[in-house]
Amino acid sequence: MYTSPPKTASQAFALLAFVLLSGCEGTPIREETAARRQLAEIGGSYRPDRRIPALPALTPDSPAAEFLRFALLKHPQVEAAYDDWRAAVEAITPARSLPDPQLTAQPNITSGNSLAIMPGLMFDFMTRGKLAAMGREAAAASDVAYREYAAAVMRTAAEARKASIELAYVDEALRLREDSLRAADQSLALAGADYSTGSGPATLEAQVRILNSAGEQRANLAMLRDRRTAARVRFKSALGLGPDDPDPPWPSFPLQATHLPPQEELWGAAERVNPGLAGMRAMVDMAVAGVDVARTSRTPDFSVGAMFDSMARPVPVRPSASVTLPIWRDKIAAVIRGAEAKRDAAVARLDAEQINLAAEIAQMLFMVRESDRMIEYLDGVALPNLERSAASSEAAYQSGLGGAGMIPEARLMALGMRLERADLLRRRETSVADLLLILAAVAPPGAPLLAGTAAPPP
Repeated sequence: MYTSPPKTASQAFALLAFVLLSGCEGTPIREETAARRQLAEIGGSYRPDRRIPALPALTPDSPAAEFLRFALLKHPQVEAAYDDWRAAVEAITPARSLPDPQLTAQPNITSGNSLAIMPGLMFDFMTRGKLAAMGREAAAASDVAYREYAAAVMRTAAEARKASIELAYVDEALRLREDSLRAADQSLALAGADYSTGSGPATLEAQVRILNSAGEQRANLAMLRDRRTAARVRFKSALGLGPDDPDPPWPSFPLQATHLPPQEELWGAAERVNPGLAGMRAMVDMAVAGVDVARTSRTPDFSVGAMFDSMARPVPVRPSASVTLPIWRDKIAAVIRGAEAKRDAAVARLDAEQINLAAEIAQMLFMVRESDRMIEYLDGVALPNLERSAASSEAAYQSGLGGAGMIPEARLMALGMRLERADLLRRRETSVADLLLILAAVAPPGAPLLAGTAAPPP
């Protein structure tokens, strides 16, 4: 014969469980509080109220900092890294919290074929040291995610800088190529006039040579216009805009050389703030915390609870308790050794990153200095000599000792030198952009979005 349990007892137990379990909160660890504070500070400017803030109103005359801020606020690469960091910070709380309590229900069939449901409540406990170690490991993982977010910010800023350098170079090269074409056309016209009238030393071979030069200038102009189209697409993508988005205003950045401090200062700054090194250090901290968690596997975990018989009067309470027995020494030792191996691997990767970083800085500085020496040669020797040659050609023409076609030819050679100089400056600034990426110094000083990304709190 089946008899249902009294509803009043079940309802009373459910009410008691709700009162005991609703609104419970754990105690945050120090690392969790620091991580949430840092997230709130950066998120307050990057994603206030979880929304994209007002983007800068760009114009062709906007400074580079405005275009850079637009890219960092808009680009999905930065947003994805920020959301991953935010998820890692939220993962600290579950890691340092106790497991959820369990509501249990055990049937009790009596000799009279009556059925009673015995509800209960079970709690799992870990030692405070184990929970703290698991929380620190999760906090270290959130720091790794933060470093990845900072690196994404730097990569996006560096790509925006490189795209603007390419755009500035193409605009300058187009201007010089157009001047070269005009000089070639002028030289061809003067050489043709001298040849037809016999008033100068021009020859048919000279006309053919100048004609070939003019054709080459036209072909180069067409290629540069195609390159400008590609450069604009790259710049638009660097701003975080898709193909279907309206084109941004194209900036009018001048192609200028960026001043760099001495090599010793660069290396010191790289050791302090390089995103790659910072990420490796964060991974070492996470591996060290993982060793602490592995060592806590030697301590037992506890479960306590109570059940009561809803059919009996008075209602009896049956307490229960259990404890894990970590007796498998080889298993515990293997867990600890595995965690220590991960820690040693993280330390070795950090050492390797420092070695590679020194080589990268040396290579980039060489490329910068190589460009600087060639630019110095062009500015100090080649271009002044061409200017003197042009002046000599003009004087020879005025005295009747030379043809008029030599004057635009000298100008054409000077324009070619200036084009080579612009290309050297483009390569130099691209190397500088890579170098500043290593130094986490691509962003403009004082940008609210980047507050704390280069220099983390202690």
